[in-house]
Amino acid sequence: MAEPGFNLAIDHSSPYEFIGSSDHPNFLLVNTPFDGNGFNSWKRSVIISLSAKNKLGFVDGTISKPLTTSTNYPNWYRANSMVISWILNSMSKNIAESVLFLQIASEIWNELNQRYEQSNGALLYQIQQQIFSISQGSEKKFIVFY
Repeated sequence: MAEPGFNLAIDHSSPYEFIGSSDHPNFLLVNTPFDGNGFNSWKRSVIISLSAKNKLGFVDGTISKPLTTSTNYPNWYRANSMVISWILNSMSKNIAESVLFLQIASEIWNELNQRYEQSNGALLYQIQQQIFSISQGSEKKFIVFY
């Protein structure tokens, strides 16, 4: 029996409270992880998936972080963490690691948009990867610019 004053019912329309029984941190929002190419298609697929799960507000900024003293904070934190895990699972390891320490899903989303939504985002990513591989290797390598 519930304590007086506590409501154990879950509001299924609330993006804070409701996480479906099939939702888990390893859930894949998209079939093909984002690897630096085709950002706009990947982004559209993620938006569709998050919208279907009533979690789009966590990335588009319409659901903001409540104060840590708010009664909504624990539910927000849980749902935000779930959305972050879904986004990270939808990217290549290198890209996911570059945003791993951002703590709010909308911060990750904004960073990805700033980085890849530009028309030359794929080329920029390719150049960054080539630079990274040069600094990691011990032999001389050359960068090919297109």
